Amino acid sequence: MASAAENRRGIVFMLAAISLFVVNDVLMKLARETYPAGQALALRAVFAIVVGFAIVFAAREGDRLAMALRPRVVLRGILEAFGAVTFSWSLGLMPLANITAINMASPLLIVALAVVLGIESVGWRRTLALSVGFIGVLFVARPGAESFNAAALIALLSVFLTSCRDLATRSIGDDVPSTVVSLSTTAFVGLVALSYGQTEQWLPVRQMATLYVALSAVLVTIGTFFIVSAYRRADVGVISQYRYTVIVFATLLGYFVWGDVPDLFAFLGIGLIVGSGLYTMHRQRVRPDSNLKLTRKAGA
Repeated sequence: MASAAENRRGIVFMLAAISLFVVNDVLMKLARETYPAGQALALRAVFAIVVGFAIVFAAREGDRLAMALRPRVVLRGILEAFGAVTFSWSLGLMPLANITAINMASPLLIVALAVVLGIESVGWRRTLALSVGFIGVLFVARPGAESFNAAALIALLSVFLTSCRDLATRSIGDDVPSTVVSLSTTAFVGLVALSYGQTEQWLPVRQMATLYVALSAVLVTIGTFFIVSAYRRADVGVISQYRYTVIVFATLLGYFVWGDVPDLFAFLGIGLIVGSGLYTMHRQRVRPDSNLKLTRKAGA
């Protein structure tokens, strides 16, 4: 179990990460109005890799770059890459608040995956909370409704990949710097985006859209460093609840930039997701047998 000081740092890292990520989402959504998903991500990766190398060498951790090839670091990078491509594709087609709300089901899915993998066992309270949370996802996505389309399905796939990524992050050893993990992740995102881009018709580079992508690259690189640091140095059950503040930022930014306002069903769904997530995290924190709040093993 992490110490109180480690949990406080984890909370700060989490809040910093989600703030940077939601602004990144706004910038990438603006860029997606010009570029297809693969091109937008590939361009962002080019800028992000430059920023990532700068951060690695500024932290004097260049001698540890070879650790980026460790199997668990590679696994995290691959999961992040496919999660980023699917999220970016959906981001261009869905309101920011709606896709953010669906993405907020990730902590619930982490618990569900942990149960399936035998990492965690849950009682009836958390089972009920998980069920309520996934009902909330259905309220936001609304299968059968006119608003439910391929974008909602791909957004749900992105949530699954993100949850797997977060579980993989926990298995990376302490000796691998977060800067190296972040840089490795960025490189994999770029490779997968370039591969996916072969199925698209890329457009001429536009100055404003590229500026959005460049700024996004800086934010997502720093945000990735913070999110990796948060999950590696704190109890998941303590820090995960703070990621729900992103829905407030996303709703406000979605309104001010595009005039999007979630409808009643979406607001109800958001409430169910947030409420069930907070309760699930609370149960993980108070239960002494919860394995999701154990720190990872060094050298993994």
